[in-house]
Amino acid sequence: MKKQMVSATAGRATIRHVAADAGVSVAAVSKVLRNAYGVSDILRQKVETSIEKLKYRPSVAARGMRGRTYTIGVLIIELTNPFLAGVIEGANDTFSDNNYKALVGIGRAASAIEASLIESMIDNHMDGLLIIAPRISGKLIERYSRQIPIVVIAHHEPQALSYDTVNSNDRKGAYLAAEALLQQGYEDIAMLSYDLSESPSSVVVLQREIGYTEFMKQAGLEARSRIIRLPLVATDRSAEIQTFLNSADRPRAVFVWSDLDAVPLLNAARTSGIRVPEDLAIIGYDNSPHAAIPLVALSSIDQNPAELGKTAAEMLLSRIDGREEAQHVLIEPHVEKRSSV
Repeated sequence: MKKQMVSATAGRATIRHVAADAGVSVAAVSKVLRNAYGVSDILRQKVETSIEKLKYRPSVAARGMRGRTYTIGVLIIELTNPFLAGVIEGANDTFSDNNYKALVGIGRAASAIEASLIESMIDNHMDGLLIIAPRISGKLIERYSRQIPIVVIAHHEPQALSYDTVNSNDRKGAYLAAEALLQQGYEDIAMLSYDLSESPSSVVVLQREIGYTEFMKQAGLEARSRIIRLPLVATDRSAEIQTFLNSADRPRAVFVWSDLDAVPLLNAARTSGIRVPEDLAIIGYDNSPHAAIPLVALSSIDQNPAELGKTAAEMLLSRIDGREEAQHVLIEPHVEKRSSV
């Protein structure tokens, strides 16, 4: 009993304690923490059991002894989404004000590439990671967060304990989008989403689908509620968008999960002779720069990307400084009404 008391009060667990408890080498524990290639399920289970048992987390003090590099790794899903520029600018301004440099990696919407980039950022001793709209699972992010402070944007996992999240209140935003359409007199309101079969449960679009469905139910329009799915993100959707426009049961109004599809939909409608909003009312999500162009004039939900980036950067810096308690923040969205509704 005395030995247990000494162990509990001697300080936080180290990687050597984990290795001893699991009966493996320190190198083996390091491989599991880095999610290195070739780690067996048996080894991973042994190490993760010991990590959980000992409440192991890398020492912030040990990182400080190594010396800060004053670099932040920023991992984004792609460059084609114009919404992301505002997020990165908001974050980078905060990092710059605190003498940090941000180095950007592009995950290309592929979990294997994201994991490889994260491991490279860890190996290069960056002080923290800002991850935007990841495809990797929350479980994998949690493994990496044992090695480096992490804040994630566009990833709904409020139960996470070892990393922070900052999100638009996507559920409320979708609710506001459908509500805006009803306020204009439309009742036949559909949602245009995409195939979620290969997406983690933390993706923003799932929250938006929940918000849309909730509004339709509360408005007494549940019988007219329907979610129409396009192919996976990063694939050519033009044929499916045209099929939607030509369908005999096309809705009178549509909430599109993102401006990434709302702008092409609006363009395809106009080039097909379908009047917007006279024949089809459209509202998107993101309030991207393209939406505000007068010739586009797309109504959209504004997420305040600069605030998302700034908030996430501030949270990451506080984690680097030693904060351990997880924080999960929602930024309130609002409707930007234009002539598409």
